[in-house]
Amino acid sequence: MHSSGYKSDVLLLITAGIWGLAFVAQRVGMQHVEPFVFNGVRFALGALSLVPIMMCKAFPAGPDVKPTRATILKGGLAAGLALFLGVSLQQVGIVSTTAGKAGFITGLYVVLVPIVSLAWGQHVRGGTWVGALCAAAGLYLLSVKSDFTIERGDFLVLLGAVCWAAHVHIIGRYASRIGALRLSLYQYLVCTFLSLAVAFIHEHPTVDGLIRATVPIVYGGVFSVGIAYTLQVVAQKKAHPAHAAIILSLESVFAAVGGWLILGEALSPRAMTGCALMLAGMIVSQLKS
Repeated sequence: MHSSGYKSDVLLLITAGIWGLAFVAQRVGMQHVEPFVFNGVRFALGALSLVPIMMCKAFPAGPDVKPTRATILKGGLAAGLALFLGVSLQQVGIVSTTAGKAGFITGLYVVLVPIVSLAWGQHVRGGTWVGALCAAAGLYLLSVKSDFTIERGDFLVLLGAVCWAAHVHIIGRYASRIGALRLSLYQYLVCTFLSLAVAFIHEHPTVDGLIRATVPIVYGGVFSVGIAYTLQVVAQKKAHPAHAAIILSLESVFAAVGGWLILGEALSPRAMTGCALMLAGMIVSQLKS
């Protein structure tokens, strides 16, 4: 493999690590602030961190053809709403589950994306269905109890994964029209506004809570949103999308390892088997026949 290929793989692996450990930061942050406050502030930081990146000539802010205001409005609102729903369900759900389980369940969007494509009449490869079956079996072992009930937190994170799958399709539709970085900025601003609006209506944010949650909020905003996104953009200039998706799916492994090392979260043998099946499903779904 060419040296640039190795560099791309390393950058993608770092990105997966940053995103995986973000689940740990979210769990820690919930000890001091409520979910919508956490998301509102961290995405505001994420939006600010993109501004200097957009000003750098190495990262073009938009496509060659200038988008119309209607396109920008539709794309920004659609992506922002899907992002808001995804992160909100994930953030509320992670309060009553572990960082490791949340990471693996969220990673199911890798399998769900091609399945959601059926709604647009697109062909779904056989490997995707095999991956989906593996992932479903893994989800059962990881989250479903002996009485066939699923933990509330796991169910909310699963709904969030569906939103992430829809979000990927929205990004694919509008990124080329608006520009990846510009669309990211707009969606972060929409997510920030919606999160803070809900927070001020239903939650009770305090300055003391925000100060105590400074480290996880900064990590979630600057590192997980700003830095990791930039690394992904740089890496995917040289990496094939399916190849990149396989490496990025390792974020679930980093989430589980981070939860074990930092939070002391332990998984039962049954749950670990479920995680292994889910990771296998994510990888198989991206492989060519």
